[in-house]
Amino acid sequence: MEPKTSSTPQAAAPSSGLQVALAWIYVGVPLLWGVSQTFIKALALFK
Repeated sequence: MEPKTSSTPQAAAPSSGLQVALAWIYVGVPLLWGVSQTFIKALALFK
């Protein structure tokens, strides 16, 4: 006889608000820096 296994995946543990905020900061800061640098360099094309 085979052992009984559940076919439904286990639910992931909910993230804390702090983890979500840190993840957004980790992604957002370099993204904003890159966008700002692109904008600054693009302005030079129109001068």
